[in-house]
Amino acid sequence: MAEFIHTALSFPTVLFSFLLVVVVGYWLVVVTGLFELDDDAPWLGFGGVPAGITLSLLIALAWLLSLIGSQLVSGGPLIVVPFAAAGGAWLVTRGLLVPLRRLFPEGNTASRGEFVGQMCVIRTGTATHDFGQAEVTAADGSSAVVQVRTTGQDRLARGDKALIFEYDANGEFFWVMPYEREL
Repeated sequence: MAEFIHTALSFPTVLFSFLLVVVVGYWLVVVTGLFELDDDAPWLGFGGVPAGITLSLLIALAWLLSLIGSQLVSGGPLIVVPFAAAGGAWLVTRGLLVPLRRLFPEGNTASRGEFVGQMCVIRTGTATHDFGQAEVTAADGSSAVVQVRTTGQDRLARGDKALIFEYDANGEFFWVMPYEREL
């Protein structure tokens, strides 16, 4: 164990050991929910997967290859090891990201705000100022059942068409009004 720690904290592996500590800290923060995996990493051919995953793989593989390389070249020119480890990690990471890209579909995910201004159809028996659900169709053709509320004394029945005019983030529902199509 002492030899492992000595190798991990000596040149050239120590260059990547510090970065590996940063990666572990990043993932601890992600697990607590303070950060999210949103950002893509389009640089150097790493697009389609969040940057946190890409950099974590790259750094962990570079550290591992540097650790192995420092043992293999223990009597030789150690200056070559970090460059070879970084290059090897880049190649392996690119290969590993190919199947991972399927887990992270491209394009923006639909947000609730995109339903504002859309027509919906009431799906519950009635929709009032304190209860109701409606079906709305997104731009991509998929449909969703959403919580809706009416203003004032409006009362909508099942099958009625309504216009979504606002989203209430606190209550997580949409404000709707009767939709009367002009002839």
